[in-house]
Amino acid sequence: MKFTTLSQYLQTLEATASRLEITAILAKIFQDLSEEEVQHTCYLLQGQLLPQYMGLEFQIAVKTVIKVLARLQPSATAEMPSLFGEQLNQPPAVVLVEKKYKQVGDLGKVAEEVVELYRSGHPLEQDLTILEVYEKLLEIAKESGGQSQQRKQDKVVALCEQLDPVSAKFVTRIMLGRLRLGFSDMTLMDSLSWAMCGDKSEREMLEAAYQRRADIGVLAHEYLKILDKDQRRKALEENYMIALGTPVVPALCQRLNSTTEVIEKMREVIAEPKYDGLRVQIHFQQGQPPLLRTFTRNLEETSSMFPELHDIPSFLHCQSCVLDAEAIGYDPSTGHLISFQQTIQRKRKHGVAEKALEVPVRFYVFDLLYLDGKNLIDQPLTERKEKLKALFSDNQILIHTEEFRTSDPVELLKYHQHALAEGLEGVVMKQVDAGYQSGRKGWSWVKMKEAEGQSGKLNDTLDVIVMGYYYGRGKRAGFGIGACLTGIWDEATQRVLTLAKIGTGLTDETLAEVKVRCDQLQTPDQPAEYKVNSMLQPDVWCLPGLVVEVAADELTTSPIHTAGQALRFPRFMKFRDDKNWQQSTSLVELQGIQISR
Repeated sequence: MKFTTLSQYLQTLEATASRLEITAILAKIFQDLSEEEVQHTCYLLQGQLLPQYMGLEFQIAVKTVIKVLARLQPSATAEMPSLFGEQLNQPPAVVLVEKKYKQVGDLGKVAEEVVELYRSGHPLEQDLTILEVYEKLLEIAKESGGQSQQRKQDKVVALCEQLDPVSAKFVTRIMLGRLRLGFSDMTLMDSLSWAMCGDKSEREMLEAAYQRRADIGVLAHEYLKILDKDQRRKALEENYMIALGTPVVPALCQRLNSTTEVIEKMREVIAEPKYDGLRVQIHFQQGQPPLLRTFTRNLEETSSMFPELHDIPSFLHCQSCVLDAEAIGYDPSTGHLISFQQTIQRKRKHGVAEKALEVPVRFYVFDLLYLDGKNLIDQPLTERKEKLKALFSDNQILIHTEEFRTSDPVELLKYHQHALAEGLEGVVMKQVDAGYQSGRKGWSWVKMKEAEGQSGKLNDTLDVIVMGYYYGRGKRAGFGIGACLTGIWDEATQRVLTLAKIGTGLTDETLAEVKVRCDQLQTPDQPAEYKVNSMLQPDVWCLPGLVVEVAADELTTSPIHTAGQALRFPRFMKFRDDKNWQQSTSLVELQGIQISR
């Protein structure tokens, strides 16, 4: 397929609000692609070149793209005016492009205009294919070392010279990480099923396969090449298994509010302390050198974050395994566990070794998903636990998580109260005979946290998406931000729904950091994923990406907030850098949250 054709599809997707229509358009794209194009196109549709866990970024700044577009500006003549109809030396071309960017607010649209003007004097000689554009983008992203920014700039200029205006718009957005077309991985799976069956009947099968190996490009490539329905099912259910080095979608907890409810729903459970740490999935294989990769709950690759794991080959009695664990920092002088906000300081690109000495971590291991070539996620929890116990003995790096098995709600309540008295967040309860269920579905894992401590308050905190912010007044006018609009994810409609405006609980330092983070995600238009009442429109929109934890006194019915409810007296607690926006509190979760009395 020519990239110009794909760009026209993207143009149509951008203008489409209906999820069903988006699914149909994506299905048509998949039907038109060759087998060789499927995997790469999946990544491009997500605004990426590789799956998220591989962590490849363009490292191209807005200023670099502005310089690229300035170089495409023709010399202003009577026959061929510049972008603004002004002579390029009064002011320089870069200033003109910057001026246009400030007016439009979308560098992709500016690129479209610049390339359209460029094309008037330089007709497009040949349309590049999807694979040709992909390879050029990959080459740009992989440039590194001395003078790499100049080489990137030169290659982007050369690529733009071979693109039509619409293609230039979307290539620019992809490079800047700003391609937001209003659909998720789940919609892509709907469209894959639609492409093969004309409906969503195979979505559940696709999702189950994706949860075992979270790479939508590989999954689409394997799925679309098998025309026979029975063979597709066999291929995905029997052959598409866990692959070392590719993350498994982690299991997440549902919420319940009493131990009686827990036992009624789950019968018998293994309860574990709920630590305030960083969720880590560890992939290991013996070798020279050994394979060792770690992933967070949002599938981000973090292997460099944990240099102490290089010692684990001597502790593990296996050839290969995938462990589910919680990384928790501790004070080296006292041995006491430290807070999540301190542990997350390990998440950095530079000075990792120094920070590892300052904030050492232990890995509290609670599950085993794969062992010596065998997938274990369908085995009961008790069997996985037995294999895990034999895998290693507690040491200075890996520690078995404490367990308490019971079917008695009174004993479970005592265990929960003991965990709170020890300063922990609460407990996680897991059904003893359940397999490992990725995502937040079913009732195999349930968490119960401490009520905030005062009567009439929500019994749990919420993780919400920052959708935009409002300019400050009074003292906060100097910060340029006074409050944030926040929302939650509705998986059923694939939309972000508003829940609260938050301005309290923010210190001056935190408020300044919120603004910096929001401005990195700033976008001129309301993102397609957002459903917002006109009365709540923020002064500055943000792309979904920033998740924060908030507490509140209660939930009230709201005719204004699109979640149908609102938080009363919401308060900022902390940033949740370990979660992506689709892992925020869901509408279904919100409806299950109760008030402590």
